[in-house]
Amino acid sequence: MTDVRRRRAGGERRAAVLDVVTTVLAQRGYQQTRFTDVSEASGVAVSTLQGYFGSRDDMLIEAIQRSTDHEVATMERMSQEVADPWQRLVTLVERGIATPVPVWRMLMEFWTTAAHDEELRQHSVALQARYRQPFVDAITHGRDTGMFTPHHDPAAVVDVLVAALDGLLFPRVLGQPRPDTDPFRDVLLDQLATTLEVRS
Repeated sequence: MTDVRRRRAGGERRAAVLDVVTTVLAQRGYQQTRFTDVSEASGVAVSTLQGYFGSRDDMLIEAIQRSTDHEVATMERMSQEVADPWQRLVTLVERGIATPVPVWRMLMEFWTTAAHDEELRQHSVALQARYRQPFVDAITHGRDTGMFTPHHDPAAVVDVLVAALDGLLFPRVLGQPRPDTDPFRDVLLDQLATTLEVRS
């Protein structure tokens, strides 16, 4: 997908402003974030922000794209750093469980906004595929090397795994009672080990 919103100059300062936009957006939400809020937080004049981004929506959506891209890139990097397929899955699951609350908030804003913005919806589809791929690759690697004997297709296993991790978002963002991290991790990894028939 060609990202038509990333189209204005600004260099490193513009990139730094996008980080501030991300912080403000996570705190205030999409509907409540204005140029003036970002200007106050960043010290950059509203007229400069308009020059960088054009419209408020373009600024916010680019910040969402940048933030979510960064989170997926982190998952991809962590996956590449672990050779053993089971330990790679453990690393990915632990990262998913330990996702910082501001990132969860940004993801909630991302999904909500994507439901009403076609460009962002397309971005979400590509992003979802990237997020899933390290899990699929780890399971496929384990199967192909004989370390796993999956009871189901790797893609189906990842469907359930990602759904479980995504299910942590709403209680954390909304401050509701939520699963304790360690028991949740232990049950999820036990289920995954059983489904994959992991050889120790």
